[in-house]
Amino acid sequence: MNVKKRFSILFPNQDSVIYKQLSETACHDLGLDTLCRELSADKREQNIIMNVISSITADPQTAYYRQKVFADILRLPELRNRLSELFDRIEYIRKFNSGNMETDEKHGFWLLMHRLDELSDYIKCVEAMRDCLSDADIQSDGLINFKNYLDVLYEEARFKAMKKDIIDIKSRTSVIQSVTLGVNVNSRFEAVSLGLVSVNSKPFKKSNIVSNFADAISEKDKIQDTTNWDGNMHYHYVDKEHSKSFAKFIENVGGMISATGTPFVDGRIRSTVVQNINNDETVGSTFYLDKVMNKMLGSVIKKLRDVLSEYADIAIIDISNVIPEFLYYIRFAEFIEKLTANGSRFCEAQVISDGNVSMDAKELYNLKLAISTEKSEEIVYNDLSFDSEHSIYILTGANRGGKTTITQAIGLLYVLAQGGISVPAASFAYKPVDCIYTHFPADEDKTLDLGRLGEECVRFKSLYSECTADSLILLNETFSTTSFEEGFYIAKDSVKAIMKKGSRTIYNTHMHKLAAEIDELNKDSSVKAASLIVKNEGGRRSFKVEVAPPAGMSYAKDIAEKYGVTYEMLTNGE
Repeated sequence: MNVKKRFSILFPNQDSVIYKQLSETACHDLGLDTLCRELSADKREQNIIMNVISSITADPQTAYYRQKVFADILRLPELRNRLSELFDRIEYIRKFNSGNMETDEKHGFWLLMHRLDELSDYIKCVEAMRDCLSDADIQSDGLINFKNYLDVLYEEARFKAMKKDIIDIKSRTSVIQSVTLGVNVNSRFEAVSLGLVSVNSKPFKKSNIVSNFADAISEKDKIQDTTNWDGNMHYHYVDKEHSKSFAKFIENVGGMISATGTPFVDGRIRSTVVQNINNDETVGSTFYLDKVMNKMLGSVIKKLRDVLSEYADIAIIDISNVIPEFLYYIRFAEFIEKLTANGSRFCEAQVISDGNVSMDAKELYNLKLAISTEKSEEIVYNDLSFDSEHSIYILTGANRGGKTTITQAIGLLYVLAQGGISVPAASFAYKPVDCIYTHFPADEDKTLDLGRLGEECVRFKSLYSECTADSLILLNETFSTTSFEEGFYIAKDSVKAIMKKGSRTIYNTHMHKLAAEIDELNKDSSVKAASLIVKNEGGRRSFKVEVAPPAGMSYAKDIAEKYGVTYEMLTNGE
């Protein structure tokens, strides 16, 4: 396995598979924007999920590959929780990568040590991922390949050797317990320069009371005749309340050391602790200290730089590129797990490889209903198939009877199935589509230039030019904004043109006459259209569909009710 090639658990054959992008309008018509908001409150994650589900390929192997990865993620909640924790750690390391810090100390001792800690943390994350994948009962090719990818990455990146070098560096630097600073002062006792006297293996300790007393009575003011340090590791604490200026200076210079009890403090912490003294000549003293440390610890610095140079190609991006793909699966798993607990039903889709059936769905429902309906028993389920005798459905029925809901539901089934996600149905077998095209009523502000009918015609022509025999077309009240005669004429020609291409289509409409002329439409055509109706049981809307002739010759009453122009509705306010 070549780890230089980007690994993916979503796009297994990215070099040989063609993807088509759903239009922004189609995403909105299918309710994908609403779905993404349900999956995550994080805008970045919403965009990640939308980018995946809106990218469509008819390749059945891609759908199957994704489906099996998702099955593992859904079935193993402990695995996805552990991976989520590790991904958060890796993202943190990547986000605050010291290699991205542009400072004057870029190649200094402190930055090098911070970078070493990053590599150490990164190794631990990769090892933890390997362990949790090894311990889990993963069955999908995607996760098994990812585990193998980590194994190869671990070996090719020589993580074992890197760990050994990091331990060696740590052991060599861990003996440093303190540094001795020399401060030159002027006649007014103002600090004029700073120097590093020594790096010590022992910490300074405050002298005991007897020693302090003896010092105080034996020597006048402890002023030495020479600048040579005698090696004494004791020191006298400077009271900040009585020596604010000098104490502030010492605190600022040594702040990054005292902050954590070790000189190798995190760069972000150091940036908030170490400050320069205000209005004096020691600006940049911390950086100067770092430069002097580099000179005094020459062999250690060289070893640090050699180690980091040797492993410079160990990029955290190797793993961070896969994190968004895992997030896609994890958010859907959490979402479906929650809906299932509330009584919603989901199943694994099955790809159909041959035969004249291109879709067979049992007890399907619109996923948006599961989101908005508190009681799952109130959801109405339907069966629907696409085959050689039912490639195009002319769907008619009462207003607000569920025509748009089931039209949208079919599109969501394909989006989820081809994205590898469990689908809202008892069973769903299908041939993948190369894209989904929708033609729903446009917002009024988009029709000002061309008028409603003109805008609809332009959109349909564009849709038709792009679709293929492997596409799914969803038409919702298309060409219903004009007179019946004009709308029917255009709609009939449009259906005949779709039949010539052979695209799977649902056309929901109030034009019952279009459904009544199915036999004429089917003449001399190998692709067949069928009439699909929303059943009306005793005057009640059942939201159930069945293949049958249109229920009546007119839905004028429903149309009148839709737009509020029945006598009762018009005169109700009088």
